[in-house]
Amino acid sequence: MTAAGGKGNLLRLSAIEALGLIGRQELTASALTGAYLAQINQHDNDVSAYLRLTATEAQLEAAAFEAAAGEGAPPLAGLPTAIKDVLVTEGVITTCASRMLENYNPIYTATSVLKLRQAGIVMLGKTNMDEFAMGSSTENSAFGPTRNPWDLGRVPGGSSGGSAAAVAAGEAIWALGSDTGGSIRQPAALCGVVGLKPTYGSVSRYGLVAFASSFDQVGPITKTVRDAALMLKYLVGKDANDSTSVEHPDEIALPEDRDLAGVRIGIVRELVGKGIDAEVMSVFNQAIKKMEAAGALVSEAGLPHVEYALPAYYILAPAEASANLARFDGVRYGLRAGGAHADVTEMYEETRSQGFGDEVKRRIMLGTYALSSGYYEAYYGQAQKVRTLVVQDFAAAFADADLLVLPTAPTTAFKLGEKTGDPLTMYKSDICTIPVNLAGLPAISIPAGLAGGLPVGLQLIGPAFSENLLLQAAHSAESVIGFDKVSPLVKQAD
Repeated sequence: MTAAGGKGNLLRLSAIEALGLIGRQELTASALTGAYLAQINQHDNDVSAYLRLTATEAQLEAAAFEAAAGEGAPPLAGLPTAIKDVLVTEGVITTCASRMLENYNPIYTATSVLKLRQAGIVMLGKTNMDEFAMGSSTENSAFGPTRNPWDLGRVPGGSSGGSAAAVAAGEAIWALGSDTGGSIRQPAALCGVVGLKPTYGSVSRYGLVAFASSFDQVGPITKTVRDAALMLKYLVGKDANDSTSVEHPDEIALPEDRDLAGVRIGIVRELVGKGIDAEVMSVFNQAIKKMEAAGALVSEAGLPHVEYALPAYYILAPAEASANLARFDGVRYGLRAGGAHADVTEMYEETRSQGFGDEVKRRIMLGTYALSSGYYEAYYGQAQKVRTLVVQDFAAAFADADLLVLPTAPTTAFKLGEKTGDPLTMYKSDICTIPVNLAGLPAISIPAGLAGGLPVGLQLIGPAFSENLLLQAAHSAESVIGFDKVSPLVKQAD
């Protein structure tokens, strides 16, 4: 395949395939970047994956990599990348999809973004998201929703919906997202791409605008599992600017082509029945049969306290959000409302009333209530105990299984507006992903097939710092499942 092979062919390339072509001088960084920018220009008015493009800079960066091609080129040189707008980027407006930060121009760059840029990626722009990463559909953005490339009348999932949609629509070869309760894996599942949430602490959170600090983690959204492993290789590591970050005990390796022989996989019994759509379960079960045929040793696994994970999360995460978002007060940076003659209290009230959307306000109020005098132990304290029980459940399950498996999301992508009037129903979209964040474990979503023409995700969960095992098993599963569909928007570019 060459640069002359056509834009459609370029959009189908994985990151690893593109690097191989660039290395053999069969493809230029400018041609690759140009193909993605052309796709953005043609389709993003409909998809709305991006909040802000850096097209001119991307073209200049790609041209610079060509001029310096050969020995000494950085390892990811020329790969067109989308960045979730919750990661600060020096000199590029970072909004968190909120009016509160509509004109915020950071003076530094998030460590995760900086590492990828030092490795040679070309930044295409900043992607849309649920405001301050609070949501499961990317409908909570102050700048309008993102649409699913498989069906423009449906949501892409959230909160990293813009990043997942960009990859699925052929508007980025891969993307960075963040995952607090499923915000990488759930949109990856709904958009038919791969989403990896690394072990908590393995990737620096410095420069990730905080939602819930003990849950948040940065990770890749990609076309393939091997691409996810490649990006993760350049993301992991201790960062002096993030005291919760640690060195990963293993060097991240690219998965090899082999079967699942001997891998013990436990199906989480509590999360594969009631509440999961029948068509989703059908696709999931078919995928499990293929994994068994490839040598996986499949059995049941139990997480007895997982039914309490969702309510515990919606106490703990809003409590942390209440504290983290207190800084947005109109004093230091971001929006200031209230007028010149308002007193400080009025200014605070007006700023936070105008700057935050309904979902962010809802979670701040939930969190503040849970932390208030007389309720702290009854709510926050009890939720922390549930978190400990969930951690213990996972540890017990991994005594009998190498990895756990379950659907990534209980349904396929739902229609825009379908759940916005019912927050509790929306929250249940993350019922399969939230337990992983409570325990700080790594998990990956891979496409398992289609239900009603829409993608279904299969989620694999591993013990802490088992990314190599997880990625190898996911790559093997990806191969035997054989999902090679692309969204209609990429097909149009062929």
